[in-house]
Amino acid sequence: MDIREDIIFIVNPISGTQDKDGILKYIQSNIDRNIYNPKIIKTEYAGHAYDIARKAVEEKISFVVAIGGDGTINEVGRALVHSDTALGIIPCGSGNGLARHLHIPMNYHRALDVINKAYVRSIDYGKIAGHPFFCTCGVGFDAFVSLKFAGSKRRGLLTYLENTLQESLHYKPETYEIENSEGTVKYKAFLIACGNASQYGNNAYITPQASLSDGMMDITVLEPFTVLDVPSLSFQLFTRTIDMNSRIKTMKDNRIVIHRATEGVFHFDGDPMIGPKDLSVEIIPSALKVICPPKPKKNIYEPHNILQHITDFIEAKPVSAAIMEKHRRLLEMNRSIIRKLVNKNNPSEEE
Repeated sequence: MDIREDIIFIVNPISGTQDKDGILKYIQSNIDRNIYNPKIIKTEYAGHAYDIARKAVEEKISFVVAIGGDGTINEVGRALVHSDTALGIIPCGSGNGLARHLHIPMNYHRALDVINKAYVRSIDYGKIAGHPFFCTCGVGFDAFVSLKFAGSKRRGLLTYLENTLQESLHYKPETYEIENSEGTVKYKAFLIACGNASQYGNNAYITPQASLSDGMMDITVLEPFTVLDVPSLSFQLFTRTIDMNSRIKTMKDNRIVIHRATEGVFHFDGDPMIGPKDLSVEIIPSALKVICPPKPKKNIYEPHNILQHITDFIEAKPVSAAIMEKHRRLLEMNRSIIRKLVNKNNPSEEE
């Protein structure tokens, strides 16, 4: 009698920036067949990952592993909530927010080692306007950039940073009301981020104190800022200290309603959608089982700078001349945009 656990690997062939064939060959050769009876399924259409995962739940499959980016993980995860089927992750997207929060390695060899150890814990998940999210959701600039990024032919961290910097030139903050358990507060905000996990991805910690197991979400409100605030905000975003910035307001709750003047874009785990004026956001506690390393005794802090992220993004390979050149161009682009912002805010001044 076969006492091994069934495990399904769902792979999105086009997500992220990595070729998946090498990953699949490695899984076939290195999955622990004393524990698992593996099956690999490639997605063929939008929503296919959800359909596969939902069928796995109906068939009482013990484990389903998402191979892809945050979008694929969200699609699989929302099919597994409130079930006994555990989510595994082999991250190969452009952000990998949930995997990073759970300390799942970015290297797929080591990520498979985590799956082979089969440690399972339960985590919270959230909903915004009925749409599940596992890392973050929100409105404002980050949702606007997600909408722009969704239509980009190029993927990856550099593309996202380019879109972010370029769009920040003309994005106008909006006025919101946040209805929480203590009442209603009004903000003019650049963005409002609701975090179940601590980060967007790429170690950009927008809700640095968030926990996946406290039954609460952390809300970060970024108020309007000037070009002089950009360096400190950028630095603090990647050093897990953005909640210390004077432009930031924070709160914690298990349910809020965001009121805005008109319908518009919002995002859940980076996926943009047009939604109503009033957006209900809530946390559902301990509703998703995940395969991950045991919780570290202490928070893991890593050095955070753009070059570090690019190095990590290419699987910790030595930084090549091409990557150094991309980094140099990125820094030049930053300087150029900051000069434009200064000139925009001070039209009478010359460069």
